[in-house]
Amino acid sequence: MKLNIKDTFNKELPADSNKNNTRRKVFEACYSYVTPRIPSNPKLVHVADEVAEMLDLENDTQSEEFLAVFSGKKVYPKTQPYAMCYGGHQFGHWAGQLGDGRAINLAEIRANGKQWTLQLKGAGATPYSRTADGLAVLRSSIREHLCSEAMHYLGVPTTRSLSLVLTGDDVLRDMLYDGNQEYEKGAIVCRVSPSFVRFGNFQLFAARKDHKNLKNLADYTIRHFYKDIQAEGKEKYIAFFQNVVNASLDMVLHWQRVGFVHGVMNTDNMSILGLTIDYGPYGWLEGYDPNWTPNTTDSRNHRYAYGNQPGITLWNLIQLANALYPLIEDAKPLEAILEGYQQDFDKKYVEMMSKKLGLTQINAKTEQLIADLEENLQLTETDMTIFFRELPRVQKKNTAQEAFQKVHISFYKPLELAGKVTAAWLKWFENYLSLLHLEEGKDETRKFNMYDVNPKYVLRNYMAQLAIDAADKGDYSVIEELYELLKRPYNEQPEYEKWYAKRPEWARNKVGCSMLSCSS
Repeated sequence: MKLNIKDTFNKELPADSNKNNTRRKVFEACYSYVTPRIPSNPKLVHVADEVAEMLDLENDTQSEEFLAVFSGKKVYPKTQPYAMCYGGHQFGHWAGQLGDGRAINLAEIRANGKQWTLQLKGAGATPYSRTADGLAVLRSSIREHLCSEAMHYLGVPTTRSLSLVLTGDDVLRDMLYDGNQEYEKGAIVCRVSPSFVRFGNFQLFAARKDHKNLKNLADYTIRHFYKDIQAEGKEKYIAFFQNVVNASLDMVLHWQRVGFVHGVMNTDNMSILGLTIDYGPYGWLEGYDPNWTPNTTDSRNHRYAYGNQPGITLWNLIQLANALYPLIEDAKPLEAILEGYQQDFDKKYVEMMSKKLGLTQINAKTEQLIADLEENLQLTETDMTIFFRELPRVQKKNTAQEAFQKVHISFYKPLELAGKVTAAWLKWFENYLSLLHLEEGKDETRKFNMYDVNPKYVLRNYMAQLAIDAADKGDYSVIEELYELLKRPYNEQPEYEKWYAKRPEWARNKVGCSMLSCSS
């Protein structure tokens, strides 16, 4: 196995001078050198073949060296693994230094003309682990591995996942934070991204008034990841912030489009590249509910609920603006960019929803139709994915009643469709059909355009849980089946039709299917 090592982060930015792997505050450094913990009996569970190909590793995945390097058993020659230092706001409160508590960057490589950072999650303690062990368990690792890839194929900006490995070691976890600790199988995921720099990397330097390293980090990030920026001086950092805002807006717009809920949008979980990062207590909307969050820690305040994600993205960007302010020393351009986010999001959200509805003409009636739809979807429990996937079957010649019948499969409780609920839907379909009649395209063309933005298959929590339950018994076939299914989420794939279904009733309140904690 040959990796084309091209390290930049740990070559161009300052390292922690203390080489001991002890929990501590780290100052004036972007990272600390760390050696992954050696697992007792590593076993390869799954490789994302297309990621292996992307990294020029497709012929090496079954080799002993591949398993050794991506389980942490062996450090690849002439590399210096490290954990990154950063801070962040957690649930709206400044938490100070956080850092990679159980993520270790192995190296940066060049493959197929692109730069990639390889990072192990769950490979042991780092100086930033605080009171934790730096390990991860199989359940959360399966979820991260599958979701990273599912999001990519949905067209959502995301970090990727190369491999899933069992360590052979048991890990003690309190899954629901209710005092019931149990041993679970330990596992490691190899995450892949151009960079794992987060908003929190900048925030920590700003909070400590270490403006020298704040500038170093900003210059590094622009130099490698925002190469199009030609401006100098303060204008450079203003342009940098604008780029991050644009990328973050694009990311959250895609989340809303496919019904994805991140679950823990702390600023240390926000990628500076606008990629979805840190798959913890995530979920997909099943019943359409803007106030739904999959995170038990957030069950009281719903800060990170589906409907709040665009606003929380803005809140997080405000924190980043505060962190970058010392490099600009002028609030006005930052404020203008932040105001622009809100205006751009509102406009792009309507455009996105119009595509989901198959409408090319956007006007006041379109906006009203979208607003009415969002209300109707909450009248009774309605499966978001199935509703939008069935909607393209509506034809211009249909009556409102016929159109309504075509989406019936998306309702969890058909008996609730009586009276006012049905009346509201029939009125909505009348308005929808009147707008469809103004569209020039054919029904069939519109249908396939709608299929392109409305996925048939998403990684529902109950699906991930079935993969976890099977893997716990040593059966990894469900992981592979879901991986293959989720590679083509917009295709019909009749051979996988069983996965095109509403959440089963047994999963409604089952741990891992309805609510999840940050425990992993």
